[in-house]
Amino acid sequence: MKKLLFPIFILLVVTSCATIKVTSDFDKTAPFAGYKTYAFTPEALNLNIEELNRKRLISATENELSLKGFTKSDKPDILIDLKITGEQKQTATATSTGGYGGRYGWGGGYGTTTVNYDSYVEGTLFIEMVDAAKSQIVWQGRGVATLNPDASAQKRESNINNAVKMIFAKYPPQIK
Repeated sequence: MKKLLFPIFILLVVTSCATIKVTSDFDKTAPFAGYKTYAFTPEALNLNIEELNRKRLISATENELSLKGFTKSDKPDILIDLKITGEQKQTATATSTGGYGGRYGWGGGYGTTTVNYDSYVEGTLFIEMVDAAKSQIVWQGRGVATLNPDASAQKRESNINNAVKMIFAKYPPQIK
């Protein structure tokens, strides 16, 4: 089943117009103010998704990092890793029709119930920041949404940009 989902996800690595659920987690002891430079991990640069979507994802990430004050470097403070997962999901909706009977429950009757099943793929994009000196994850942002198999190239780019922007809205973390 996983082997079937991954190729589907590779083709559908874009979210639909549905809301993206974003969460993040971080190491409270990490010196976030000191992180100024970044580079992508080899795994992120070779992420096993369709090449055009990989380029869109890396470009969107670079743009958001730039807006956060980061610059690309050969000797980075932070390594950026990207991961993607997909999970086949299904919903069921039951609709009852027909039936008759008296006002107070007397009388015979019959009814029918129809169950409609909806299958979809829920995708998760992970963006991880790894302290280059310690080789430890210091921040992780996650975006989860339903994938749209019919999105145009323009819509895919827009959706990827929006998802990455929403994930980076959680960075830097608010340490309390």
